[in-house]
Order: sequence, then C-alpha cells, then structure tokens
Amino acid sequence: MVVRLAETLGLSLRERNALLMAAGYAPLFPESSLDDEALRPVREALGRVLEGHMPYPAVAVRPYGEVVAANDALAVLTEGAASWLLEPPVNVLRLAVHPAGMGPRVENLEEWGRHIIDSLRAQLLRSPDPSLDEFLSELETYVPPAAPGSDHLGFAVPLRLRSSDGELRLITTLTSFATAVDVTLAELHLEAFLPADEQTARILRARFG
Repeated sequence: MVVRLAETLGLSLRERNALLMAAGYAPLFPESSLDDEALRPVREALGRVLEGHMPYPAVAVRPYGEVVAANDALAVLTEGAASWLLEPPVNVLRLAVHPAGMGPRVENLEEWGRHIIDSLRAQLLRSPDPSLDEFLSELETYVPPAAPGSDHLGFAVPLRLRSSDGELRLITTLTSFATAVDVTLAELHLEAFLPADEQTARILRARFG
C-alpha cells in the first residue's frame, strides 16, 4: 500500500524509500555509488552518448546541477570562467549564471537565468528540500529581474552565449533513465546542447569537429 501510494503521488525513488522508512519498512530501492562495478555499464553508456554528441556540449549531472561527466565541447561553456568554479564538483547551474562564470557572456541572462530558477522552483514545489531552497536563493542573487519579452524561438528559450568565435545560440534537451530502480541512476540526467541556428553549428563544428 505504501509503495502504491508513493507511485500515485509520483514520488522519486529517494522519496519512496523515505516514505517506506517512515512507515516502519526497510528501503526498497538501492542507492549505489556511481563508481560501483554494478553501474559500470551506465558509466560506459554515458561516455558513449557524451562522445557521440560531439561537436556540441553535453553533460551528465546529479540533482541540482552537479556534473559527473561531460564531453570536450563543454569548454565552450566554461571559457573564461574562474578556476574555482571549475573545481570538482562543478555545478553547471551555478556556472551558467554566476558573474565569475558564464553570466557576463550570456546575452539573455535575465530570461535564461529565470528559466533555470523557475525549473528549480518547480522541483522544490514537488519535493521540498532545504538545500535546494538555499541554492535557489543563491542563484537569484546572480540573475537580474526578467522583463517580459520575446527572446525565444517560439518553442524554447535559447541560450545566447558570446564566445571567442562569435555568438552561439543553443537549446537544450534533458534525458533520464526512465526505468531506473537504483536511486543514484534515477537521479542522473543528461543535458545536451543543440545549435539553434547554422552559424552556431558551424562554429562548434570548426572548433570541435
């Protein structure tokens, strides 16, 4: 009954374990270290996907933006960032809006930053977490208030990023392991950046192709 209730509520595997423990039961879903031998096929699969996405940036992250793997094209996002922001564990969301990170190079920082913050706030509403609340408060100090505008492609908010080769316009996709029964695996997702125009594709192919 507890498991069915958790499924009906759409709880994450971590939250399902917590609910089971609160009801006096043992956790049902294991939580492995990403370095465990059991997850070696996952690490290999992520490596192939990241490499296959070249010459465009892609990164595998834990909840709230902690990077666990990335391809070489991530360099276009980290260009000019302070070294301390690039020390493991790198947080790609902090990097994206921080004034010592990508922030000064993001042409549409207000809209892009609000897109990140609104996504995190939706997560917070679904799954209250004091650490996420604190992280959100930090990110909000880096992002100016958004004014209503039309800086979008009709279907997605692009990232407009200045680079040494010219302005890049990127859109993102998120991929997760939908059938995961391990907490660590369920919490991983892959964020892949795609060119929103031919100029961006040409710049990235020339740099990383």
